[in-house]
Amino acid sequence: MDESTFYHWLVIAWMALAAITFLALFFVTAPYGRFTRGGWGPRISARWGWVLMETPSLLVFLVLYGVGDRKLQPVSLVFLVLWVIHYLHRSLIYPFRLHTGRPSITVSVIAMGACFNVGNGYLNARYLYTLGPALEDSWLLDPRFVFGVVLFVFGFALNQHSDRVLIGLRKRGETAYSIPYGGGYRFISCPNYTGEMVEWGGWALACWNPGALAFFVWTVANLAPRAVKTHQWYRGEFPDYPKKRKALLPFIV
Repeated sequence: MDESTFYHWLVIAWMALAAITFLALFFVTAPYGRFTRGGWGPRISARWGWVLMETPSLLVFLVLYGVGDRKLQPVSLVFLVLWVIHYLHRSLIYPFRLHTGRPSITVSVIAMGACFNVGNGYLNARYLYTLGPALEDSWLLDPRFVFGVVLFVFGFALNQHSDRVLIGLRKRGETAYSIPYGGGYRFISCPNYTGEMVEWGGWALACWNPGALAFFVWTVANLAPRAVKTHQWYRGEFPDYPKKRKALLPFIV
């Protein structure tokens, strides 16, 4: 089996696994953050958990970019910058902004997340820089690319602002939860998740390839059920929780 065939079947398997995960997460919530619970093995601090879980995606993408043969093409550089901006922040900046070092993420979740990120790094970088057709400079003016990048930037900004709101709810060392307000929280319970889904939807549109689409599908499969569960948790935990606030999409869901 050559690598192109392997890639093709990996995308299909990735999509199928995403569908299964989407359904499963409505019944079994991933045990990290507010949903941390016993029975899933040892736990470490969320700070170092995020570093170990997210860094592989950054490293795999950089390595595959480095061994590819399209390093100096403008389109290749744009995609490299977008990926690095997200994962540099997610793996090495965001974790150290957290105000708590409590053991709130299990090693099993870290291991599964790291494997997931290795797969996504491979699916995206390998197609862009080796297996897929090289994108000409004219792609920078294609409506799919332009609108995709706009969505990516908007989703990234929404995710960043929403994370800042959540982090700002606690002083250093505090562990209690409270109701977030402002920004996207005026309309939905999880604008941080919505922002990330918009971001990777924009990425899939801008890249226009099967690996990027598989990543977007996985992002929705992972975060949409968690957003619903988080919304339900807020409503059960706080009697004064805003009744008009939805879980994921303003006025809809």
